[in-house]
Amino acid sequence: MSVPTPPAPRRPQPLIDQENEFFWEGVKLGELRVQQCDSCRCLIHPPLPHCASCGSFELGYRSVSGRGTVYSHATVHRPLVPPFTEPYSVVVVELAEGIRLVSQLVGVPPGDVAIGLPVEVEFTEVEEGLTLPLFRPIHGESG
Repeated sequence: MSVPTPPAPRRPQPLIDQENEFFWEGVKLGELRVQQCDSCRCLIHPPLPHCASCGSFELGYRSVSGRGTVYSHATVHRPLVPPFTEPYSVVVVELAEGIRLVSQLVGVPPGDVAIGLPVEVEFTEVEEGLTLPLFRPIHGESG
């Protein structure tokens, strides 16, 4: 009698709701979208139910370049939790538009990550049905 193989561990799935649905729809289309206040034009991330600058509930979104620099970073060594492969770099990216977001940096060893490193978004299907906006260094540019 053979023992069935357990399914491979999956990454946690994002919770998609009314406030962030535009972001995940953009990811599916290969477009990085950021919430924007329709009243004062302030960019907001993560998405909120109202503008933190002027208090307006009139919110939309805009597509952004996906280019920026590493503002801060950390290397994750533990815990060893499937399906993540350690070590990996978690970064706060300051986009060219001035908004910051948290993501994973790929394409560079964790020891080579530096504040000011120029990066750009890369939409990566990390597992079937789950695409994430990850960041990769822009080669040939310096911070």
